[in-house]
Amino acid sequence: MDDDATDNHLRTTEPQADPQAESQEDPQAGDHAVVLGAGMAGLLAARVLARRFARVTVVERDELPEGEAAFRPGLPQSRHAHVLWSRGVDLIELMLPGITGKLVGAGAHLLDSPRDFLWLSPADWFRPVSGARVLLASRELLDRTVRREVLRNGRIRVRAGTPAAGLVAGPDGRSVAGVELRGGERLAARLVVDATGRTSKATAWLAEFGHPAPAVTRYDSHLGYSSRYFAIPEDPGRRWQGMYVQGRPDLPRGGVLMPQDGDRWLVTLIGNGEHAPPVRDEEFFTFARSLRSPALYDAIRDATPLSAPTAFRGTANEWRHYERMERWPAGFVVLGDAACRFNPVYGHGMTVAALAAEALAKEIRTLGPEEIAAASRRIQRRTTAAAAVPWQIATSEDMRYPETDGPPPDRATRILQSYMSRVIAGANTDPAIAARFFGVLSLTSSPGTLLDPVTMVRVLSKWRLPAAPDTADYPAHHGPPVGRAVGAERAQSRPPAAGQ
Repeated sequence: MDDDATDNHLRTTEPQADPQAESQEDPQAGDHAVVLGAGMAGLLAARVLARRFARVTVVERDELPEGEAAFRPGLPQSRHAHVLWSRGVDLIELMLPGITGKLVGAGAHLLDSPRDFLWLSPADWFRPVSGARVLLASRELLDRTVRREVLRNGRIRVRAGTPAAGLVAGPDGRSVAGVELRGGERLAARLVVDATGRTSKATAWLAEFGHPAPAVTRYDSHLGYSSRYFAIPEDPGRRWQGMYVQGRPDLPRGGVLMPQDGDRWLVTLIGNGEHAPPVRDEEFFTFARSLRSPALYDAIRDATPLSAPTAFRGTANEWRHYERMERWPAGFVVLGDAACRFNPVYGHGMTVAALAAEALAKEIRTLGPEEIAAASRRIQRRTTAAAAVPWQIATSEDMRYPETDGPPPDRATRILQSYMSRVIAGANTDPAIAARFFGVLSLTSSPGTLLDPVTMVRVLSKWRLPAAPDTADYPAHHGPPVGRAVGAERAQSRPPAAGQ
């Protein structure tokens, strides 16, 4: 049943409305929305909600740094590589006009992928052709800049250093009428949006309203990160700005090098299962030297480290299917990683947050606050749908690795995996296929783009190309640093292939 009444099912065990909460209800609560979490999903949701609500309060458990961009615990992956694909860049620019220029002015890099990169795919090196725009910056800079732009709207304010403790029931005992903060303070609101990410307590809070836990789909490839910053060394011959050496099932190790604000490189090493990268200084370089190409190691071997390696391991794909629940409380929506999170190696998290905010904007554009609260169930479904394509990309690729825990791939997934291997092999040699592939990867184009007859003919015409060949140390368009011998050193450091 998909109606805007949200929850018309009779219940025999309902939480009763709190008389004290009713007596203390803010007389303007009907024109007030609360967003839990000041990450990308929460800030963009607040910007959208400010178009329909007179007041929007963003509740954030962290103390938010003032002035210079700085790390905060609520963004635990912020010390690792982040990518904002072109679709996300465009959507955030529409919501916050001028922000792209401000980010670039503060040191962010707006590049073309793969043209500006050395990119070794599971098949071969991409040629330096135009594919999709990508914005690279430290997550701290993105966090600070987006927050500043959002808070230019006088309807939005932030309550920092204030964890949320639970939801407040409305007079009917079934709807959400606000949020309780740690310490007992209550904020009355017509709508509460949970954008607290991987630490979301929405399932437990809904259980207090009598709702069963949602079904959960989970795939975990046991991917690990290890990252550190380097000063960018001088190299007049360098014609690339970033690098990606991908792993594949026979050698599940990779690495990415990205330019960052502050004239730095951020290097993130990647590995699955027992190939998870180390965090000790010397072992960091040894792991980099063991990749399918020595290019990343050659880039950093003489660079000055600016930080010690930092690990990250919480990379599982997990979808909490709130959109499938039979009943749903009016006045409550779960967005972003709190509902569906992905293996971050594909770089889709921030773009999906922007897509969810776009879906939210479409759903509420003609509604008043009371109507928005009543439409919560539909909004939950429509905003969650923004995760469908990146979920398919992440899980189908993760299922290639034998270490991955989760439901086994069905026949349709295996066919898709086989076809996508042919797409990637074709994209390495055919600029037209590369453009379509990066259009889908950047979430700018529909996956159907890769299945139209013209593209399929181009892909299948290259069926003789091996999908997992031995590859050259460097692409034809860019060699190693002058005078540097790498072959013997690399051969000694390569680990055995998976299964050996």
